[in-house]
Amino acid sequence: MLTISRLLLATFLSAGLLALASCGSSGSPMATSPGQAETASGDLQLVRALPAPVNTAGGMDQPLLPGDVLTIDVFQAEQLSRTVQIDSRGALSLPLVGPVNAAGKGIRALELELEQLYGARYLQYPEVSIFLKESSGQRVTVDGEVAKAGLYPVSPGTTLLDAIALAGGLRELADQRKVYVYRAFGERKLVANYDVGTIRDGHAENPRIYGGDVVVVFRSQSLVAINSLKEALGLSARVATGIAAIP
Repeated sequence: MLTISRLLLATFLSAGLLALASCGSSGSPMATSPGQAETASGDLQLVRALPAPVNTAGGMDQPLLPGDVLTIDVFQAEQLSRTVQIDSRGALSLPLVGPVNAAGKGIRALELELEQLYGARYLQYPEVSIFLKESSGQRVTVDGEVAKAGLYPVSPGTTLLDAIALAGGLRELADQRKVYVYRAFGERKLVANYDVGTIRDGHAENPRIYGGDVVVVFRSQSLVAINSLKEALGLSARVATGIAAIP
């Protein structure tokens, strides 16, 4: 019986060591290290860091969409301040100025337009601030080794750590070093690799996440191997004690 348990243990140890040896060469979308120069593979290009989508102004002003909910604050004019939703035609209905086309515009552009409209007839030097309270079209996909993979809404300022938190955090077998973010950038598709552990430690920037991004957390092959070894050790112990009888 003891000889059989030793044979089983040796077999599982060999399999585990082979899995450990292969770590780092599998489970990622490309073989090229993200620390190297940008690399293209088919239609997908690996970059060190993702640029903001082309439809944003400096990455801070995403175009508004029908269904978005905005909080509009007109300084020292509380009767004009309100929370409104962009209708299906892409317009806002506001006091004094009436319908205003908003869809397709950035927040800053809409602020300037409202300041001009109110300043033309009603207010002297108006100051308008707009906050995107709810976004109807800004969603991010979080997949892989997370607690709850799925589609989640994002708002301006959402980061990679925020997106992972929305998905319930990382699972036990997740590889913090292999978190990939995919993004459409004009006609190209870009992907970047981020180390979540380094970001949490404050040693790397926490990148912003935009609507349409796809976040994929890969499995750690080393943790898979360790779990296999644990199971092997448990099995061999049961065999050695006679719990798992072998005819």
